[in-house]
Amino acid sequence: MQGSALLIAGAFVAIWASAFTVAGVVVKEWPPLWGLGIRFGLTTPLLLLIVLALRSRLPAPGDMGRVAILGLCGMGGYLAFAWLAMARIPTGLVALICATTPLMVAAGESLVLRRPLPKLAWLGLGIGWFGVALLGFLRAVDGLAAAEAAGFALALGAAISQAVGLLVYAPAKGRIDIWMASLGQTAVSAVLCLALALALEGAPPTSASTPTVAALVWSMLVVGIGAYALNFAMMRRVPASTATALQLLAPPLAAVFGWALLGERLYVSDIVGGVLTLGGLALLVHARSRG
Repeated sequence: MQGSALLIAGAFVAIWASAFTVAGVVVKEWPPLWGLGIRFGLTTPLLLLIVLALRSRLPAPGDMGRVAILGLCGMGGYLAFAWLAMARIPTGLVALICATTPLMVAAGESLVLRRPLPKLAWLGLGIGWFGVALLGFLRAVDGLAAAEAAGFALALGAAISQAVGLLVYAPAKGRIDIWMASLGQTAVSAVLCLALALALEGAPPTSASTPTVAALVWSMLVVGIGAYALNFAMMRRVPASTATALQLLAPPLAAVFGWALLGERLYVSDIVGGVLTLGGLALLVHARSRG
């Protein structure tokens, strides 16, 4: 891998990991759905300006529904579950559980879309799911509080929601401009999260501390826009299998960020379950890249 490609890939992984940390800052002061809805609402016009400047093409009528589902499930539903989870359990743990999305996508492709998986990929799926089960079991043995149990379930819901969105969107992926897809799913996500916030969290927040404002701006500009640009650049310079494998570094890095910046800590049981989960994911990625 060339130095420039490595730099781009490293920056993308670090920014992707930071998404969980800055969300953890916002949900300490604001209701999660309001924080997310405001983030999406402010990001949408910025993406519209980018789309207009680049003269991106509208998706074909048949693909617009797939973009909407990607927004409802792959971004809006996914992050709604994740931000609600981060209000209850450490951000690093949420990042780890959300990283199981590829396990669910692979299982969905095999069981629903009838796409065969190599035997080694099935082994990776088994190890990954065992890691998640062990993670939940060991947490329960350590004395899982009701709020933590809800957070764990919400994080799993985030991974499931994202997998559904990706599976529905997959057939149109090569046909839709990346910035147009980003605009469409962000706009849909804004409507979804603001509606849920009004229904479930009452009145919007009326004040914000400097850390919350800074975290929200980082989440909008660096994560919501910058990460997409870096991902697009990375995909042009790095093999897809390598890029996917590099993204496995984001959950442990998110745990480090949570420890260093938010004072969070993970238990030994979290590390054991996490190593197994990420090991299974790595094996899955390797098997699929070979066959």
